[in-house]
Amino acid sequence: MRTPSNHLFPCTLGGFIAAIIVWSGINPAFQAVWIAEIIPVAAIFLLLVVTYPKFRFSNMAYGLMSVWLIMHAIGAHYTFANVPFDWFNGFFDSGRNHFDRVAHYSIGFYAFPIAELLTRKRHCNPVLASFVGLTSIMAVAAGYEIIEWWYAVLEGGDAGIEFLGSQGDIWDAQKDMLADTLGAITSLSLFAITKPYHLTE
Repeated sequence: MRTPSNHLFPCTLGGFIAAIIVWSGINPAFQAVWIAEIIPVAAIFLLLVVTYPKFRFSNMAYGLMSVWLIMHAIGAHYTFANVPFDWFNGFFDSGRNHFDRVAHYSIGFYAFPIAELLTRKRHCNPVLASFVGLTSIMAVAAGYEIIEWWYAVLEGGDAGIEFLGSQGDIWDAQKDMLADTLGAITSLSLFAITKPYHLTE
């Protein structure tokens, strides 16, 4: 059985994410939006740091989780609708900034560590763990869309619109949840291939 004994990758990645979070808070486009957007990033990052000595995820899990942390910190700095993303947006002829859609897709990557945690702790088998990972992401995705709507209504004005990030699309919430789900399916496919539950603590 292999053990996740090499600390170089997660520690280097953690330092990079910490630097991105600090950069994100330097002259953000909307201070109120930055605070609201960076709270979940900081909470998850700190949770991973605090629990690291007790439970070490696989490098694949840390790599997947870092994608959303980095993208969300960048989105918090610029607001998601205004992140410089023209190189990617050019593939589509919609006139929309798709950075937020890609960021939502990366949220789905958290299905991998959920499934890994459940299997390595022997709470359930890989199939059930994957199902829990998928449904957990779907539930979080729906809950976050409700939070976005709630914040936009309470804050109002430009800050509320920027936090909501719908960019005039009335189906934005549904498309975001679909992106989350597709990201989860992608990461769970990697879970099935890499089988991180063979790791020992």
